Amino acid sequence: MSKIAIIGATGRAGSQLVEEALRRGHSVTAIARDTSKIGERVDMVCKNVDALDPQALQAAIAGNDVVISAVHFSTLAASAVIGPVKAAGVKRLLVVGGAGSLLLPDGTRVIDSKGFPQAYKAEASAGTVFLENLRQEKDLDWSFLSPSAEFVEGERTGKFRIGNDDLLVSSAGRSWITFADFAIAMIDEVEAPKHSRQRFTVGY
Repeated sequence: MSKIAIIGATGRAGSQLVEEALRRGHSVTAIARDTSKIGERVDMVCKNVDALDPQALQAAIAGNDVVISAVHFSTLAASAVIGPVKAAGVKRLLVVGGAGSLLLPDGTRVIDSKGFPQAYKAEASAGTVFLENLRQEKDLDWSFLSPSAEFVEGERTGKFRIGNDDLLVSSAGRSWITFADFAIAMIDEVEAPKHSRQRFTVGY
């Protein structure tokens, strides 16, 4: 059993990570500005924290084995996560990534493709910068898990593929993963690390 702090625990990805971690018997510190909608759960402690407050974030994650960041990149820079994690003495940081920095068959990035939605560009660009910052990090044992192009609500199947830097596309030509199955892949990495200091991806 691990002690896992999840930043952004009330979001769509974060809430599924909380569920998956608790399902497997881990101890969870759920961190968000307002955790009231989560409710009380066995083996879970809720902490209302503004992630932009480095001292408060450091105090909230102290004592955990692993931190998972599931917050939007456009609202929280890499330094705002990495700094408090290191200051709290936590050695492992896992990040809910984005698909924008994944590679297409021609070697170009998804974010640079012609049809990439303008509405998602700022978040995807910030996610790319976050990953670049992690790749320069010398002390933390980090992993960055990118979802497929479509990151959607849906069932927990436990059936998916794992890749590295290339966008995964199904035999039907769709690139997608549900939040629930993404959470399985992330907690798998907590339990049995296979992508230390690497980005990886999950899809059907």
